[in-house]
Amino acid sequence: MEGPMRRAEAADVPRIHELTAAAYAKYADRMDVTPRPVLTDHGPAVAAGQVWITGSPVSGLIVLVPQDDALLIENVAVHPVAQGTGLGRKLLEFAEEQARAAGLSKLTLYTNEVMTENQAIYARLGYRETARRADQGYHVVFMEKTLPPGR
Repeated sequence: MEGPMRRAEAADVPRIHELTAAAYAKYADRMDVTPRPVLTDHGPAVAAGQVWITGSPVSGLIVLVPQDDALLIENVAVHPVAQGTGLGRKLLEFAEEQARAAGLSKLTLYTNEVMTENQAIYARLGYRETARRADQGYHVVFMEKTLPPGR
């Protein structure tokens, strides 16, 4: 990882927005709408303690939202200069650690259907597709991973 993971604070919100915009910029020519994470106001999630960041300057982030029986990975973003370094995989491993610590055995996430590279990465890491549907103008692929017991 590019440094220790830490919960984001209010002062990090501008950098979180910059990182998210940079990470998703490569999809602009494939999508007819702006990627949802780019439009998201991260302030409420930061205030709720759901945003974790790493790097100085911030090079990666993951947004983790506890649900009834799973931990939702609402967003995982890696700055373009750090893409291809394994940071995204490390962020997803961190999500697994957080799920286990919370007593949850499943992770869920969603991605846009045009983000095929991400779907392939998730599949290699043990996620399986559970649904595809249109959602508020986006074509979304839903995936989940059941964590093995223990570890």
